[in-house]
Amino acid sequence: MPRRSALSGARSGLPLYLATAFFARLAEEGMAVAVVLLALQRSGSAGQGAFVLTAWMAPHVIAAPLVGALVSRMRHPRICYLGALSGFAGAIAVLATSVGRAPAPVTLAVALIGGSFGPVVSGGLSSLITALLPAGGSRDRAYALDAAVYNAASVAGPAVAGLVAAVVSPGAAMLLLAAAAATAAALATGLPYGHRQPAAAGAPAGTLRADLAAGLAAVWRIRALRALTAGTCLAFVGVGGLTTTTVLLAGHREHPGAGGILMTAFALGALAGSLAVARWRPPLSDPRLVTLALCGTGAALAAAALPVSPTATTALFVLAGLCDGPLLTATLRLRAVHAPPPVRAQVFTLGAGLKITAAACGATLVGAAAALPPPLLLLGIAAAHLAAALLYTVVRPREASPRDAACPRAPLPDARPLP
Repeated sequence: MPRRSALSGARSGLPLYLATAFFARLAEEGMAVAVVLLALQRSGSAGQGAFVLTAWMAPHVIAAPLVGALVSRMRHPRICYLGALSGFAGAIAVLATSVGRAPAPVTLAVALIGGSFGPVVSGGLSSLITALLPAGGSRDRAYALDAAVYNAASVAGPAVAGLVAAVVSPGAAMLLLAAAAATAAALATGLPYGHRQPAAAGAPAGTLRADLAAGLAAVWRIRALRALTAGTCLAFVGVGGLTTTTVLLAGHREHPGAGGILMTAFALGALAGSLAVARWRPPLSDPRLVTLALCGTGAALAAAALPVSPTATTALFVLAGLCDGPLLTATLRLRAVHAPPPVRAQVFTLGAGLKITAAACGATLVGAAAALPPPLLLLGIAAAHLAAALLYTVVRPREASPRDAACPRAPLPDARPLP
């Protein structure tokens, strides 16, 4: 009876988790629009906003393993999660008042600090699902819903930020995003986190450096995680340049302003795809789902690069998003299955940080190649997805066991499972 009661309590925490994740990711997704509009209003140039966004994204890959290691080491992870979400909200609020007003180094420093909390929002929160539900169909559906929440935030965040900026002001939009992040921090106080027990008497306590090495070793030495990280990062090099390319493509086809419509179509398709995975019966295996998602997205974007009608282009972007949506679901589930429990939080945060960094590189590459014909750029993004599918398929383990047998070569710190 106590076990059933605990399980029921965990399941009842899923809606609270989804609400927490939505508000946190709403703030994260809306930042790209709000901060650029704010810089444009106050300084007359979007350049400062671009620099702030770069500073916001830059620390992800560095902070991701550190944040994951700190979460894994703390006896009460709740403190780390609440602190990160609160710091995230505070940084957005400070940027709302400092962009275009305070000296640029001060603004960039605030963005760097706020961006350091990003891995908790983009990946760390998802690691908590293992504390809510037991392994099996219920947890798989929870990851699909988590992916749907992420995609919903990617639609709502820019839309809400743009609407409030137009109706009220960009500063008000930034403050609204800060309030959304603060709401996530408040909701997160009710989530179950578990706690890490101190090491047994006589057992050596791992250092922070050792814990960092263990998380990186898990991503590298566990073949399933290595394949997943390599494949998704290569795909995100393409994703990072998709928005700019889409805007250029719309102008190239004499439909200026249609770039936002195409990206909205992509995001709505991704939302529908992630929701469909939650109800798919029987479910596809996650490795196969990753390959199909990457191939489908690449093929649809390649077709959209052809000289087709605006309606067909929009439909192909919806199809590309529909294929892309299940990728996040499969990614979350594979990380949960293959990550050793003591470093699970590190695997989630590190994977998210690497993908965001890859996206930033993709945006830079497209910016440098902006003089090329937009259809050619879109074909390059499609090729990145198809190459990612091939890379993942070649590297992933062929065996059906849920964890790579080579993992024991890297001893991991002794710790109880976090979530």
